[in-house]
Amino acid sequence: MVNREKTCKCKTFQSFMKKPIYMDNAATTSLSPSVLGVMMNFFKEEFGNPSSIYGLGRKAKAKVEEAREKVAALIGANAKEVFFTSGGTESDNWAIRGIMKAGFKKGKNHIITSKIEHHAVLHTVNELSKEGYEVTYLDVDEKGFVNLEDVKNAIKSNTALVSIIYANNEIGTIQPIEQIGKICHEKGVIFHTDAVQAVGHLKIDVKREFIDLLSFSAHKFRGPKGVGALYVRKGIKLSNLMQGGGQESSKRPSTENVPGIVGLAKAVEESLENLEERKLLIENKRDRLISGLLKIERSRLNGDDKNRLPGNVNVCFEGIEGESLLLLLDSAGICASSGSACTSGSLDPSHVLLAIGLPHEIAHGSLRLSISDLNTDEEIEYTIEEVMKAVKRLREMSPLWEKIIKGK
Repeated sequence: MVNREKTCKCKTFQSFMKKPIYMDNAATTSLSPSVLGVMMNFFKEEFGNPSSIYGLGRKAKAKVEEAREKVAALIGANAKEVFFTSGGTESDNWAIRGIMKAGFKKGKNHIITSKIEHHAVLHTVNELSKEGYEVTYLDVDEKGFVNLEDVKNAIKSNTALVSIIYANNEIGTIQPIEQIGKICHEKGVIFHTDAVQAVGHLKIDVKREFIDLLSFSAHKFRGPKGVGALYVRKGIKLSNLMQGGGQESSKRPSTENVPGIVGLAKAVEESLENLEERKLLIENKRDRLISGLLKIERSRLNGDDKNRLPGNVNVCFEGIEGESLLLLLDSAGICASSGSACTSGSLDPSHVLLAIGLPHEIAHGSLRLSISDLNTDEEIEYTIEEVMKAVKRLREMSPLWEKIIKGK
Protein backbone atom coordinates (compact mmCIF):
# COMPACT_ATOMS: atom_id res chain seq x y z
CA MET A 1 0.00 0.00 0.00
CA VAL A 2 1.37 3.38 -0.96
CA ASN A 3 1.44 6.30 1.42
CA ARG A 4 -1.63 8.19 0.29
CA GLU A 5 -0.92 11.09 2.62
CA LYS A 6 1.56 12.33 -0.01
CA THR A 7 -0.90 12.07 -2.88
CA CYS A 8 -4.24 13.15 -1.41
CA LYS A 9 -5.16 16.82 -1.23
CA CYS A 10 -7.98 16.18 1.26
CA LYS A 11 -6.58 16.95 4.72
CA THR A 12 -9.74 15.69 6.41
CA PHE A 13 -9.11 12.33 4.78
CA GLN A 14 -5.80 11.66 6.51
CA SER A 15 -7.39 10.18 9.65
CA PHE A 16 -8.26 6.97 7.79
CA MET A 17 -5.62 6.92 5.09
CA LYS A 18 -4.05 3.67 6.24
CA LYS A 19 -7.01 1.39 5.52
CA PRO A 20 -8.44 0.53 2.10
CA ILE A 21 -11.50 2.33 0.80
CA TYR A 22 -14.00 -0.43 0.12
CA MET A 23 -16.19 0.22 -2.92
CA ASP A 24 -17.01 -3.33 -4.02
CA ASN A 25 -20.10 -4.06 -1.96
CA ALA A 26 -21.79 -5.79 -4.90
CA ALA A 27 -19.12 -8.50 -4.57
CA THR A 28 -19.52 -8.85 -0.82
CA THR A 29 -20.08 -6.70 2.25
CA SER A 30 -18.29 -6.48 5.59
CA LEU A 31 -19.84 -8.56 8.34
CA SER A 32 -21.84 -6.44 10.78
CA PRO A 33 -20.32 -6.59 14.30
CA SER A 34 -23.74 -7.32 15.82
CA VAL A 35 -24.24 -10.17 13.32
CA LEU A 36 -20.90 -11.65 14.34
CA GLY A 37 -21.90 -11.21 17.96
CA VAL A 38 -25.04 -13.31 17.72
CA MET A 39 -23.28 -15.94 15.61
CA MET A 40 -20.47 -16.56 18.09
CA ASN A 41 -22.77 -18.09 20.69
CA PHE A 42 -23.88 -20.72 18.17
CA PHE A 43 -20.30 -21.66 17.38
CA LYS A 44 -19.28 -22.04 21.03
CA GLU A 45 -22.23 -22.62 23.40
CA GLU A 46 -25.45 -23.38 21.48
CA PHE A 47 -23.74 -25.67 18.97
CA GLY A 48 -26.40 -28.40 18.87
CA ASN A 49 -27.67 -30.12 15.73
CA PRO A 50 -31.26 -28.94 15.04
CA SER A 51 -32.24 -32.51 14.16
CA SER A 52 -31.33 -33.80 17.65
CA ILE A 53 -34.19 -34.30 20.13
CA TYR A 54 -32.33 -33.31 23.32
CA GLY A 55 -32.35 -29.79 24.72
CA LEU A 56 -29.28 -28.45 22.93
CA GLY A 57 -30.67 -29.58 19.60
CA ARG A 58 -34.16 -28.24 20.34
CA LYS A 59 -32.70 -24.81 21.14
CA ALA A 60 -30.88 -24.77 17.82
CA LYS A 61 -34.05 -25.85 16.01
CA ALA A 62 -36.03 -23.07 17.69
CA LYS A 63 -33.50 -20.46 16.55
CA VAL A 64 -33.61 -21.75 12.98
CA GLU A 65 -37.40 -21.43 12.92
CA GLU A 66 -37.23 -17.98 14.51
CA ALA A 67 -34.82 -16.96 11.76
CA ARG A 68 -37.18 -18.35 9.13
CA GLU A 69 -39.95 -16.08 10.42
CA LYS A 70 -37.70 -13.02 10.21
CA VAL A 71 -36.53 -13.82 6.68
CA ALA A 72 -40.11 -14.39 5.54
CA ALA A 73 -41.14 -11.00 6.94
CA LEU A 74 -38.38 -9.32 4.92
CA ILE A 75 -39.93 -10.35 1.59
CA GLY A 76 -43.61 -10.59 2.54
CA ALA A 77 -43.70 -14.39 2.60
CA ASN A 78 -44.93 -17.11 4.94
CA ALA A 79 -42.25 -18.84 7.03
CA LYS A 80 -43.13 -22.23 5.53
CA GLU A 81 -42.20 -20.83 2.11
CA VAL A 82 -38.57 -20.10 3.08
CA PHE A 83 -35.81 -22.69 2.72
CA PHE A 84 -32.23 -22.07 3.83
CA THR A 85 -29.37 -22.78 1.39
CA SER A 86 -25.65 -22.14 1.07
CA GLY A 87 -26.25 -18.90 -0.88
CA GLY A 88 -27.49 -17.35 -4.09
CA THR A 89 -25.83 -19.77 -6.49
CA GLU A 90 -27.38 -22.84 -4.88
CA SER A 91 -30.75 -21.10 -4.65
CA ASP A 92 -30.66 -20.20 -8.36
CA ASN A 93 -29.63 -23.72 -9.36
CA TRP A 94 -32.29 -25.30 -7.19
CA ALA A 95 -35.07 -23.00 -8.39
CA ILE A 96 -34.28 -23.50 -12.09
CA ARG A 97 -33.41 -27.18 -12.11
CA GLY A 98 -36.17 -28.00 -9.62
CA ILE A 99 -38.89 -26.41 -11.73
CA MET A 100 -37.61 -27.70 -15.06
CA LYS A 101 -37.27 -31.25 -13.77
CA ALA A 102 -40.77 -31.17 -12.31
CA GLY A 103 -42.21 -29.62 -15.47
CA PHE A 104 -40.48 -32.00 -17.87
CA LYS A 105 -42.86 -34.81 -16.95
CA LYS A 106 -45.78 -32.64 -18.10
CA GLY A 107 -44.15 -31.61 -21.36
CA LYS A 108 -43.03 -28.26 -19.96
CA ASN A 109 -39.45 -28.10 -21.18
CA HIS A 110 -39.07 -24.43 -22.15
CA ILE A 111 -37.37 -21.76 -20.03
CA ILE A 112 -37.12 -18.01 -20.66
CA THR A 113 -34.34 -15.84 -19.25
CA SER A 114 -32.40 -12.70 -20.20
CA LYS A 115 -28.95 -12.16 -21.65
CA ILE A 116 -27.77 -10.18 -18.61
CA GLU A 117 -28.38 -12.73 -15.87
CA HIS A 118 -25.76 -13.66 -13.30
CA HIS A 119 -23.67 -16.67 -14.34
CA ALA A 120 -25.39 -18.76 -11.65
CA VAL A 121 -28.47 -18.54 -13.86
CA LEU A 122 -26.88 -18.40 -17.32
CA HIS A 123 -24.57 -21.37 -16.78
CA THR A 124 -27.38 -23.44 -15.26
CA VAL A 125 -29.68 -22.69 -18.18
CA ASN A 126 -26.89 -23.42 -20.65
CA GLU A 127 -26.38 -26.85 -19.09
CA LEU A 128 -30.11 -27.52 -19.33
CA SER A 129 -30.01 -26.69 -23.03
CA LYS A 130 -27.37 -29.41 -23.46
CA GLU A 131 -29.73 -31.82 -21.70
CA GLY A 132 -32.50 -31.22 -24.23
CA TYR A 133 -34.41 -28.33 -22.66
CA GLU A 134 -35.47 -25.40 -24.83
CA VAL A 135 -34.13 -21.97 -23.85
CA THR A 136 -35.09 -18.45 -24.95
CA TYR A 137 -32.63 -15.65 -24.12
CA LEU A 138 -34.33 -12.25 -24.14
CA ASP A 139 -32.53 -9.15 -25.38
CA VAL A 140 -32.35 -6.00 -23.26
CA ASP A 141 -32.29 -2.35 -24.29
CA GLU A 142 -29.37 0.07 -23.92
CA LYS A 143 -30.24 0.66 -20.25
CA GLY A 144 -30.48 -3.06 -19.48
CA PHE A 145 -34.26 -3.39 -19.32
CA VAL A 146 -36.16 -6.44 -20.53
CA ASN A 147 -39.04 -5.56 -22.87
CA LEU A 148 -42.38 -6.63 -21.38
CA GLU A 149 -43.81 -7.47 -24.79
CA ASP A 150 -40.83 -9.72 -25.44
CA VAL A 151 -41.58 -11.60 -22.23
CA LYS A 152 -45.22 -12.00 -23.18
CA ASN A 153 -44.46 -13.09 -26.75
CA ALA A 154 -41.81 -15.60 -25.69
CA ILE A 155 -44.19 -17.60 -23.48
CA LYS A 156 -45.47 -20.76 -25.17
CA SER A 157 -47.62 -23.73 -24.24
CA ASN A 158 -44.53 -25.67 -23.13
CA THR A 159 -42.99 -22.83 -21.07
CA ALA A 160 -42.31 -23.97 -17.52
CA LEU A 161 -40.35 -21.04 -16.11
CA VAL A 162 -39.38 -17.40 -16.61
CA SER A 163 -36.22 -16.38 -14.71
CA ILE A 164 -35.32 -12.67 -14.75
CA ILE A 165 -32.81 -11.00 -12.43
CA TYR A 166 -34.35 -8.45 -10.03
CA ALA A 167 -31.47 -5.96 -10.19
CA ASN A 168 -28.35 -6.45 -12.28
CA ASN A 169 -25.15 -7.07 -10.37
CA GLU A 170 -23.00 -5.11 -12.84
CA ILE A 171 -24.97 -2.12 -14.12
CA GLY A 172 -27.52 -1.92 -11.30
CA THR A 173 -30.64 -1.74 -13.49
CA ILE A 174 -33.80 -2.72 -11.58
CA GLN A 175 -36.20 -4.67 -13.76
CA PRO A 176 -40.00 -4.07 -13.83
CA ILE A 177 -40.45 -7.17 -11.70
CA GLU A 178 -44.09 -6.66 -10.76
CA GLN A 179 -45.12 -6.28 -14.42
CA ILE A 180 -43.09 -9.34 -15.44
CA GLY A 181 -44.56 -11.33 -12.58
CA LYS A 182 -48.08 -10.30 -13.55
CA ILE A 183 -47.55 -11.42 -17.15
CA CYS A 184 -46.33 -14.81 -15.94
CA HIS A 185 -49.23 -15.08 -13.49
CA GLU A 186 -51.78 -14.35 -16.21
CA LYS A 187 -50.12 -16.87 -18.54
CA GLY A 188 -49.94 -19.55 -15.86
CA VAL A 189 -46.12 -19.69 -15.97
CA ILE A 190 -43.86 -19.87 -12.90
CA PHE A 191 -41.70 -16.80 -12.28
CA HIS A 192 -38.29 -16.89 -10.59
CA THR A 193 -36.06 -13.92 -9.82
CA ASP A 194 -32.45 -13.81 -8.72
CA ALA A 195 -32.72 -11.08 -6.08
CA VAL A 196 -29.23 -11.46 -4.64
CA GLN A 197 -28.36 -7.78 -5.22
CA ALA A 198 -31.81 -6.49 -4.23
CA VAL A 199 -32.69 -8.15 -0.92
CA GLY A 200 -31.63 -6.03 2.03
CA HIS A 201 -31.42 -2.91 -0.15
CA LEU A 202 -34.86 -2.61 -1.73
CA LYS A 203 -38.35 -3.17 -0.40
CA ILE A 204 -39.62 -6.48 -1.79
CA ASP A 205 -43.06 -8.05 -1.55
CA VAL A 206 -43.23 -11.44 -3.27
CA LYS A 207 -47.03 -11.54 -3.18
CA ARG A 208 -47.56 -8.06 -4.63
CA GLU A 209 -44.91 -8.66 -7.28
CA PHE A 210 -46.28 -12.08 -8.33
CA ILE A 211 -42.96 -13.79 -7.57
CA ASP A 212 -43.10 -17.58 -7.28
CA LEU A 213 -39.44 -18.22 -6.45
CA LEU A 214 -36.80 -15.78 -5.17
CA SER A 215 -33.10 -16.35 -4.45
CA PHE A 216 -30.84 -14.34 -2.17
CA SER A 217 -27.64 -14.46 -0.14
CA ALA A 218 -26.76 -13.03 3.29
CA HIS A 219 -23.30 -11.68 2.50
CA LYS A 220 -24.69 -9.02 0.15
CA PHE A 221 -26.21 -7.09 3.08
CA ARG A 222 -23.66 -7.47 5.89
CA GLY A 223 -24.53 -11.05 6.77
CA PRO A 224 -22.18 -14.06 6.70
CA LYS A 225 -20.92 -15.82 3.59
CA GLY A 226 -22.10 -19.34 2.84
CA VAL A 227 -25.77 -18.92 3.73
CA GLY A 228 -28.81 -17.76 1.80
CA ALA A 229 -32.38 -18.75 1.10
CA LEU A 230 -34.88 -19.68 -1.56
CA TYR A 231 -38.47 -18.52 -1.34
CA VAL A 232 -40.89 -21.03 -2.87
CA ARG A 233 -44.52 -19.95 -3.09
CA LYS A 234 -46.94 -22.37 -1.47
CA GLY A 235 -48.27 -24.82 -4.06
CA ILE A 236 -45.18 -24.74 -6.30
CA LYS A 237 -43.86 -28.25 -6.96
CA LEU A 238 -40.09 -28.12 -6.86
CA SER A 239 -37.87 -31.18 -7.28
CA ASN A 240 -34.94 -31.49 -4.88
CA LEU A 241 -31.50 -30.44 -6.06
CA MET A 242 -29.75 -32.79 -3.62
CA GLN A 243 -30.64 -36.04 -1.88
CA GLY A 244 -30.03 -36.81 1.77
CA GLY A 245 -31.70 -36.28 5.12
CA GLY A 246 -35.00 -34.72 6.05
CA GLN A 247 -33.83 -31.18 6.83
CA GLU A 248 -35.78 -28.16 5.54
CA SER A 249 -39.04 -30.13 5.31
CA SER A 250 -37.18 -32.83 3.34
CA LYS A 251 -36.58 -30.30 0.56
CA ARG A 252 -32.94 -29.34 1.16
CA PRO A 253 -30.87 -32.02 2.92
CA SER A 254 -27.71 -31.30 4.97
CA THR A 255 -27.29 -30.25 8.59
CA GLU A 256 -28.41 -26.65 8.93
CA ASN A 257 -25.74 -23.97 9.20
CA VAL A 258 -27.15 -22.64 12.47
CA PRO A 259 -24.58 -19.85 13.09
CA GLY A 260 -25.00 -18.69 9.50
CA ILE A 261 -28.80 -18.83 9.63
CA VAL A 262 -28.88 -16.90 12.90
CA GLY A 263 -26.48 -14.37 11.39
CA LEU A 264 -28.67 -14.08 8.31
CA ALA A 265 -31.69 -13.33 10.50
CA LYS A 266 -29.79 -10.61 12.39
CA ALA A 267 -28.64 -9.06 9.10
CA VAL A 268 -32.27 -9.11 7.97
CA GLU A 269 -33.32 -7.26 11.10
CA GLU A 270 -30.66 -4.61 10.57
CA SER A 271 -31.51 -4.19 6.88
CA LEU A 272 -35.09 -3.39 7.78
CA GLU A 273 -34.09 -0.65 10.21
CA ASN A 274 -34.50 2.73 8.46
CA LEU A 275 -34.39 1.01 5.05
CA GLU A 276 -35.77 3.97 3.09
CA GLU A 277 -33.67 6.53 4.97
CA ARG A 278 -30.49 4.51 4.41
CA LYS A 279 -31.41 3.97 0.75
CA LEU A 280 -31.76 7.73 0.22
CA LEU A 281 -28.43 8.39 1.95
CA ILE A 282 -26.62 5.91 -0.29
CA GLU A 283 -28.35 7.21 -3.42
CA ASN A 284 -27.16 10.75 -2.67
CA LYS A 285 -23.55 9.57 -2.33
CA ARG A 286 -23.93 7.44 -5.47
CA ASP A 287 -25.22 10.39 -7.50
CA ARG A 288 -22.33 12.60 -6.37
CA LEU A 289 -19.90 9.87 -7.38
CA ILE A 290 -21.54 9.46 -10.79
CA SER A 291 -21.60 13.22 -11.36
CA GLY A 292 -17.90 13.51 -10.57
CA LEU A 293 -16.85 10.60 -12.78
CA LEU A 294 -18.92 11.78 -15.75
CA LYS A 295 -16.87 14.99 -15.81
CA ILE A 296 -14.09 12.87 -17.30
CA GLU A 297 -13.93 13.26 -21.06
CA ARG A 298 -15.54 10.44 -23.10
CA SER A 299 -17.08 8.66 -20.14
CA ARG A 300 -20.55 7.11 -20.00
CA LEU A 301 -22.85 5.71 -17.33
CA ASN A 302 -24.02 2.13 -17.85
CA GLY A 303 -27.53 1.22 -16.73
CA ASP A 304 -30.49 3.46 -16.02
CA ASP A 305 -29.75 6.73 -14.24
CA LYS A 306 -32.78 6.46 -11.95
CA ASN A 307 -34.05 2.88 -11.82
CA ARG A 308 -30.82 1.43 -10.44
CA LEU A 309 -29.53 -0.09 -7.22
CA PRO A 310 -28.86 2.56 -4.53
CA GLY A 311 -25.09 1.99 -4.37
CA ASN A 312 -24.29 0.98 -7.94
CA VAL A 313 -22.00 3.03 -10.20
CA ASN A 314 -20.85 1.54 -13.51
CA VAL A 315 -18.94 3.81 -15.87
CA CYS A 316 -16.95 3.20 -19.07
CA PHE A 317 -13.95 5.33 -20.08
CA GLU A 318 -12.86 5.25 -23.71
CA GLY A 319 -9.23 4.54 -24.49
CA ILE A 320 -8.29 2.52 -21.40
CA GLU A 321 -8.38 -1.06 -20.09
CA GLY A 322 -10.46 -1.70 -17.00
CA GLU A 323 -7.91 -4.09 -15.51
CA SER A 324 -5.17 -1.44 -15.59
CA LEU A 325 -7.51 1.06 -13.97
CA LEU A 326 -8.25 -1.40 -11.15
CA LEU A 327 -4.54 -1.86 -10.45
CA LEU A 328 -3.94 1.89 -10.24
CA LEU A 329 -6.93 2.32 -7.93
CA ASP A 330 -5.70 -0.54 -5.78
CA SER A 331 -2.34 1.19 -5.42
CA ALA A 332 -4.30 4.25 -4.24
CA GLY A 333 -6.08 2.09 -1.66
CA ILE A 334 -9.44 1.80 -3.44
CA CYS A 335 -11.16 -1.58 -3.78
CA ALA A 336 -13.21 -1.65 -7.00
CA SER A 337 -14.14 -4.03 -9.82
CA SER A 338 -14.46 -4.01 -13.58
CA GLY A 339 -16.93 -5.29 -16.12
CA SER A 340 -14.11 -7.32 -17.64
CA ALA A 341 -13.68 -10.88 -16.43
CA CYS A 342 -10.03 -10.27 -15.55
CA THR A 343 -10.07 -12.46 -12.45
CA SER A 344 -10.86 -15.52 -14.55
CA GLY A 345 -8.00 -14.87 -16.94
CA SER A 346 -10.38 -13.98 -19.76
CA LEU A 347 -9.79 -10.96 -21.96
CA ASP A 348 -13.43 -10.83 -23.00
CA PRO A 349 -15.48 -7.88 -21.75
CA SER A 350 -18.60 -8.32 -19.64
CA HIS A 351 -21.51 -10.16 -21.26
CA VAL A 352 -23.79 -7.56 -19.65
CA LEU A 353 -22.06 -4.61 -21.30
CA LEU A 354 -22.07 -6.34 -24.67
CA ALA A 355 -25.77 -7.15 -24.25
CA ILE A 356 -26.64 -3.46 -23.78
CA GLY A 357 -24.90 -2.70 -27.07
CA LEU A 358 -21.43 -1.48 -26.10
CA PRO A 359 -18.62 -2.28 -28.56
CA HIS A 360 -15.74 -4.37 -27.21
CA GLU A 361 -13.26 -1.50 -27.12
CA ILE A 362 -15.52 0.61 -24.88
CA ALA A 363 -16.78 -2.28 -22.74
CA HIS A 364 -13.17 -3.11 -21.87
CA GLY A 365 -12.79 0.27 -20.13
CA SER A 366 -15.46 -0.29 -17.49
CA LEU A 367 -15.35 0.42 -13.77
CA ARG A 368 -17.89 -0.71 -11.19
CA LEU A 369 -17.99 1.02 -7.82
CA SER A 370 -20.61 -0.23 -5.38
CA ILE A 371 -20.94 1.81 -2.21
CA SER A 372 -22.73 1.44 1.13
CA ASP A 373 -23.79 3.69 3.98
CA LEU A 374 -20.34 3.10 5.50
CA ASN A 375 -18.65 5.11 2.73
CA THR A 376 -18.01 8.71 3.76
CA ASP A 377 -18.24 11.93 1.76
CA GLU A 378 -14.45 12.22 1.96
CA GLU A 379 -14.08 8.76 0.43
CA ILE A 380 -16.38 9.74 -2.43
CA GLU A 381 -14.32 12.85 -3.20
CA TYR A 382 -11.02 11.00 -2.90
CA THR A 383 -12.23 8.26 -5.25
CA ILE A 384 -13.33 10.76 -7.89
CA GLU A 385 -9.92 12.44 -7.70
CA GLU A 386 -8.01 9.15 -7.96
CA VAL A 387 -10.10 7.83 -10.86
CA MET A 388 -9.50 11.05 -12.76
CA LYS A 389 -5.76 10.77 -12.18
CA ALA A 390 -5.67 7.09 -13.15
CA VAL A 391 -7.68 7.57 -16.35
CA LYS A 392 -5.46 10.49 -17.36
CA ARG A 393 -2.32 8.47 -16.74
CA LEU A 394 -3.57 5.46 -18.71
CA ARG A 395 -4.70 7.59 -21.63
CA GLU A 396 -1.31 9.29 -21.81
CA MET A 397 0.22 5.84 -22.35
CA SER A 398 -2.46 4.57 -24.74
CA PRO A 399 -1.98 4.66 -28.54
CA LEU A 400 -5.71 3.93 -28.79
CA TRP A 401 -6.58 7.14 -26.98
CA GLU A 402 -4.42 9.14 -29.35
CA LYS A 403 -6.37 7.71 -32.29
CA ILE A 404 -9.68 8.46 -30.54
CA ILE A 405 -8.95 12.14 -29.95
CA LYS A 406 -7.69 12.49 -33.52
CA GLY A 407 -10.98 11.06 -34.77
CA LYS A 408 -9.44 7.92 -36.25
